[in-house]
Amino acid sequence: MNKTQNKAEYYIQGVLKRDRSVLAKTITLIESSLASHQDLARIIVDDLLPYTGKAVRLGITGVPGVGKSAFIESLGMILVKKGSQVAVLAVDPSSTSSGGSILADKTRMERLSVEKRAFIRPSPSGGTLGGVARKTRETMLVCEAAGFDVIIVETVGVGQSETAVASMVDFFLVLMLAGAGDELQGIKKGVSELADAIAINKADGDNVERAKRAKKEYETALHLLSPASPTWTPPVFTCSALKTTGIDDIWETVLDHRQRLTATSELETKRKKQAVDWMWSLLEEGLKERFYNNPGVKRLLPEMKRDVEKGVIAPTNAAQRLLGLED
Repeated sequence: MNKTQNKAEYYIQGVLKRDRSVLAKTITLIESSLASHQDLARIIVDDLLPYTGKAVRLGITGVPGVGKSAFIESLGMILVKKGSQVAVLAVDPSSTSSGGSILADKTRMERLSVEKRAFIRPSPSGGTLGGVARKTRETMLVCEAAGFDVIIVETVGVGQSETAVASMVDFFLVLMLAGAGDELQGIKKGVSELADAIAINKADGDNVERAKRAKKEYETALHLLSPASPTWTPPVFTCSALKTTGIDDIWETVLDHRQRLTATSELETKRKKQAVDWMWSLLEEGLKERFYNNPGVKRLLPEMKRDVEKGVIAPTNAAQRLLGLED
């Protein structure tokens, strides 16, 4: 056994023994950009793979101000009381510009963050969406190996981060607000097309009737879309994270979805596809990085850019010359 493998064993055994301190160190290693740490992380993740895959993977997104943190905390508290081990992870590619909002989210989840059966991990700040999503995927696998049976992946950033989260979970829940626009609010963003369920949060007090109307509007809007699965039609719920109402029903729906997709082998197929898609995205990311780090490309690129701008060379020919340097 070489030195790197010896080092890796410390992390692997610590994670399998459910040692929180070693789990946190392993995730820090995964998040590191140092080449030596990345090499070590690859060994650890590969060796932990046989112990993964049993958890419920739930992705949650929502419009700003929808109460994601309150919802996740309410759901997390219900689950830990039922005996589940819950890990909350975040995909936040915008955290450098936003000042790391997920850290504020962690402090807002005061009750859940002190629960022994819960683990809340902010996403690494900075970096590209691809980099953050990759680290979140690997963190999810490590948490599964450490015995967490529910992994909640929260998207904090906007835009493509929803697609990134939907591509790594079994069930994607979209939280909406009543009266925050018409029923096409989510569909315009394309988010509803990814949804396995929609929940209108803050259905309490004077907002109950508005939430009921919004529920009907979203149900109508969802009829315009073709379901992603022949087994599942996305339902719409109303809930209140503040009053902890409707959240049990949403969780039962997540379990029902899992049961149905497992029975038809769709869940297994979905996870296999996600793993292969992940490999392709890593390949594309790696090839792009190698291309731009090629010394010849670094030398020739500014000249090609100038020549294309001046009309001296066609973009097709410039691209071909640059790509030829990789041969």
